[in-house]
Amino acid sequence: MKTASRPVVAKKSLLAAALGLFVLAAQPAAAEERAKDLFGAEKLPTATTPQSFGFYSKGCFAGGVAIPMDGPTWQVMRPSRNRRWGHPAMIALIEKLSRDAAADGWPGLLIGDISQPRGGPMMTGHASHQIGLDADIWLTPMPDRAMTRAQRESMSATLMVDEKTHLVKDALWTPQHTALLKRAASYTEVERILVNPGIKKKLCDTVKGDRGWLRKIRPFWGHDYHFHMRIGCQPGSPDCKAQEATPDDDGCGKPLAWWFTEEPWRPNKKPDAPKARDVMTMANLPKECRAVLDAPGPDSAEAATYHGGAVPVAVAAPEPEVPSPPAAMASGSGDLPGAANAFAATPRMGAPVPRPRPPAN
Repeated sequence: MKTASRPVVAKKSLLAAALGLFVLAAQPAAAEERAKDLFGAEKLPTATTPQSFGFYSKGCFAGGVAIPMDGPTWQVMRPSRNRRWGHPAMIALIEKLSRDAAADGWPGLLIGDISQPRGGPMMTGHASHQIGLDADIWLTPMPDRAMTRAQRESMSATLMVDEKTHLVKDALWTPQHTALLKRAASYTEVERILVNPGIKKKLCDTVKGDRGWLRKIRPFWGHDYHFHMRIGCQPGSPDCKAQEATPDDDGCGKPLAWWFTEEPWRPNKKPDAPKARDVMTMANLPKECRAVLDAPGPDSAEAATYHGGAVPVAVAAPEPEVPSPPAAMASGSGDLPGAANAFAATPRMGAPVPRPRPPAN
């Protein structure tokens, strides 16, 4: 009897072993960590060449830099989120917009979310902002004082649109708002600017003369207290996926009229459905994003902060070795300095404009 039962026991053992292997094989996929948790935990960028991988809503980026918390014409809001990072081209453009807008009469930019240090899906909020090429700019003018950290965390933005009519609140809208959006749209790097449909309608109804820039102003849900500025894929990022180009017209016709029907505002049929951001794993992102997570970072956030054209340490190439200078030059008696800072700003041609570095916050 014992001999006859052995084959049955053996079969059960083999079946149990097979099931065990199946369960073990299935566990890694089921237990794979969410991408937003991994990227949200990163406090610093990679110390590598700037490059964007994937699409605006499904990707990551390397070689990011931070915009300083304070500048002559901007202040960063919600600093605890650590979302003041972006591709160097985006950070440079935000600084340029702040200067140009100030010359146009705008008091200064309040900068909202740009990206996490290495991009990727965020813990909360946006579906996009993942490859360092998106930035939110508040439609609230900057105060004439440096705000404290607590004020930046708690200050409410001004809602420019009536939630019931979906139209701009005329008492709040000024010609300076229009000028700010026109200035942002004027840059060739900017491919589109997302605003609330009510803001798009206000522009369509009031802009005279040159209206070509209106094609970049695209209506979208939300965006009633800020505008979303998006630039295109940058040189050196062959794995960045471009977005479809905007139409050539001003966008003030039937597509805009649709936003003022009932259809866009009907209740969501699946309000409890998880957002793509919340279920994304590393398998959903470009394969390069794993290397982005594993790459070394700079020594500090300051080392990767962009200061008005200076090359941050985090993205600077190593300085090549050069022969030792002659003794006369090293002593300072020659025409060139005896030592140079590899990360100093490149002097601009023409008359220099003093731009003192803001005090640390």
